[in-house]
Amino acid sequence: MAYTKPTDICSEDNALSSEIDVPSVRYKETSSKDNHTPNNPHIPSDKREDPGRRRETSSWDAPMPSGRSKEILTLAVEIGDTLLRSGGEIYRVEDTILHVLDAFDIEHYDVYVLSNGIFASVNEDKDDGGSIIRHVPLSGFHLGKIAAINQLSREICAHTCDVKEAWMRLEECKMLPAYPSWMQGVFCGVGCASFCYIFGGKLPDAICTFFLGIFLQYMLLNQQRKKTSKFLTIINGSAFLTASSLIFLNIGLPVMQDKIVIGGIMPLLPGIVLTTSIRDLFNGDYLSGAIHMIDALLTAMCIAVGVGTVIIIYRCIPGGVPLL
Repeated sequence: MAYTKPTDICSEDNALSSEIDVPSVRYKETSSKDNHTPNNPHIPSDKREDPGRRRETSSWDAPMPSGRSKEILTLAVEIGDTLLRSGGEIYRVEDTILHVLDAFDIEHYDVYVLSNGIFASVNEDKDDGGSIIRHVPLSGFHLGKIAAINQLSREICAHTCDVKEAWMRLEECKMLPAYPSWMQGVFCGVGCASFCYIFGGKLPDAICTFFLGIFLQYMLLNQQRKKTSKFLTIINGSAFLTASSLIFLNIGLPVMQDKIVIGGIMPLLPGIVLTTSIRDLFNGDYLSGAIHMIDALLTAMCIAVGVGTVIIIYRCIPGGVPLL
């Protein structure tokens, strides 16, 4: 019996031939039709095929070529990295990576995700094994990217998106732009004014808070472009709001300084981070939950430092207006 050179699993051959699966290697048999007969001793009984039937293979059920598992691992980790940087929950990131690896027929894998890191490995006991450790710093939120990555992972699991197309789609997801600065500023102002009114402020208070919210958002965007420390940004923002509210009070405007501060600091509060930490704790991700909880507490402390420092300095100024 003559065997030809092992063929590539992704190539197609139009020759009338049958395939014999040997562990780790696939050979293509091109001898006569007698080789397909049940009495042929050269073919194991569990490998004999119907002469009129040809086995169909695709890139999804074919054996993994050398090096391809590392490419798939890199793709899965990149998808998880984008999710984590966009504010995705720990369980969502880990579940997405696992589904991507499983969709591309990776059988042996381990994935561990933290709030600021991803650890993943595949096929550790094989020649094509690999592992990746990725540091992901805590960042903001981009719900549009999360929705796009979720859709990409669904298509991968449905086997409608191969590796090459998945890379292209992933780059498109990464390039999704944020909302324009003016839009972020306007709606930040609307949100601040609404919270000011909800917590007991009057119309003058809401109007002042609206403009302060716009300036605050532009200030946050500017600090973000300069890559200023998150905690310094929050201290500066809360101090700016408090000082501005005191200026409005001292120039004689009929406003309630405390209501302006309460409404203005709402964009700085760690609401999503605190909710995510509680969710991680309920899911059993205690380390990630603790990291997010500490981040939320430090953020709240920075807000208190910014507001309290300005009020203390104002009280020490001779002739300052007493604050209740």
